[in-house]
Amino acid sequence: MESSLEFSNSFTSVSSPSARCRIFKIIVIGDSGVGKTCLTYRFCAGEFLDRTEATIGVDFRERLVEVEGEKIKLQLWDTAGQERFRKSMVQQYYRNVHAVLFIYDVTRPDSFRGLPAWIEECRRYSLGQEITRFLVGNKSDLRDTCSCDPRSIKVEGQVTRDQAQKFAVAHGMILFETSAKSLPGGGGGGGGEPGGGHQDSVEDVFMALASRLKRQTRPPPRFSTTQECLGPIGVLYRDIFFQTASQEEPSERLLDMHLLREAG
Repeated sequence: MESSLEFSNSFTSVSSPSARCRIFKIIVIGDSGVGKTCLTYRFCAGEFLDRTEATIGVDFRERLVEVEGEKIKLQLWDTAGQERFRKSMVQQYYRNVHAVLFIYDVTRPDSFRGLPAWIEECRRYSLGQEITRFLVGNKSDLRDTCSCDPRSIKVEGQVTRDQAQKFAVAHGMILFETSAKSLPGGGGGGGGEPGGGHQDSVEDVFMALASRLKRQTRPPPRFSTTQECLGPIGVLYRDIFFQTASQEEPSERLLDMHLLREAG
């Protein structure tokens, strides 16, 4: 399995969101309640979203990063997991996609069993195997652990890493297990404490994805503005500036956009 850890040291956040860069559209899909919104928020805002409601439509966030000297903008489209909330927006959601994150909850086998349906939806909307695909098991902090190797220990009501790895290989994906709640490095990054299992930080997951996208030979479409990228979708957004512990000035600009269909 390819690990995200080899990429993490070569990335830095970029403070200027207006810099010229390539833009990549990433869709985040999976059943309702698996933590899609918390994962994208953790990556873009650097903190855990304690209270969330079911996404209605699409949540849109973006973050500008630097990969080996190149500025790249990652645009994260987090869709509602419930069919009744997303049915009318699916076609727009799958346009011009460069990567897909398939999310499941490691403590909910039903969310893992639901992954083939999401893969089939991608196929219906003509997303070929050339599109970068990551499989992400979220909420790994909630997994029961023991003194044995947790990769292969089958605990009732949980998805083992071995199960997920076999699925990832069968579908041409790279597997990560992470937690939107755990702090970066808190038990992850290559194994953690004995019995704690392997856990990648959320930062590692998205930065590994950024590295893959940077190496793409297929040039991504360039959009002059975020609105142009979003197309015929009305956007209600607010700018959220957050502060790092080591700086007085905000170092990151987060666009937290809740997308709504235009009336009519």
